[in-house]
Amino acid sequence: MAQSSLINSLSLKDEKTWIWRGFPITYQSCGETGPAVILVHGFGASWQHWRKNIPVLGQTCRCYALDLIGFGGSAKPTPKQEIDYTFETWGQQVADFCQEVVGSPAFLVGNSIGCVVVMQTAVSYPQWVLGVAALNCSLRLLHERKRATLPWYRRVGAAFAQRILTNQAIGTLFFQQIAKPRTVRKILLQAYNRPEAVTDELIDILLKPAQDKGAAAVFLAFTGYSQGPLPEDLLPILPCPTILLWGTEDPWENIELAREWANYPNVEQFIPLEGVGHCPQDEAPELVNPILQEWISIKHKETL
Repeated sequence: MAQSSLINSLSLKDEKTWIWRGFPITYQSCGETGPAVILVHGFGASWQHWRKNIPVLGQTCRCYALDLIGFGGSAKPTPKQEIDYTFETWGQQVADFCQEVVGSPAFLVGNSIGCVVVMQTAVSYPQWVLGVAALNCSLRLLHERKRATLPWYRRVGAAFAQRILTNQAIGTLFFQQIAKPRTVRKILLQAYNRPEAVTDELIDILLKPAQDKGAAAVFLAFTGYSQGPLPEDLLPILPCPTILLWGTEDPWENIELAREWANYPNVEQFIPLEGVGHCPQDEAPELVNPILQEWISIKHKETL
């Protein structure tokens, strides 16, 4: 079946629900045989950001993509009162998904902050992770340890902006201004190097969850999250084979800042994706899918 036909075969009607800690979590799956692979989205996205990858990987794998709690169609419980939105929380969610839904260890693939999530999962729950593929990993440049290295004016500016957004009224107004089609399109045209990939469908995918009750609170909780692990903390202690894919035209996560990560012993490959931006799985699935298929196949055979 042609890749376009496979992509079109995915439907929201087929979306599935898993109850985790009493909260509904949405996910999608495709494929009945082969090794398991779980796709984890970035900040503000959902499983649908992998709609061009799920059915293709599902030809040779048991492929799953889930919405992290707080995002997509998943529940958005109140920050701090009901749940802490941290990489440790999301790492446990992915590990529990492996155990309760997948039923076996899996290869984990992440994009942006999803990369940090899958790395945290591998470090905290190594028995459930066969390998990690990270696509344009978030560098977490606003982390408190990294802010300390910035020029004073940028350091003060970032801290001031985060402090202002903790005000509920100001933060909610800011979120409402961002969660508009024109603004989302403008942001995506910065993140994507191929403007034709920024479609009305993509904008709808990102905007719909923003209308959910609690979405603004989750957004603001994460923008104020300057702690937790950095990729540099997790990469050296990953207990599994790892590959890094990076769109060379990413304006947010500069490839030059990450090239040294290829020197970590468990990083088997650092693969530049020429002419691609921050979300290569969506912008250039014809490049990403074959790389993931081949890598998963090779690593799976090594475990047999």
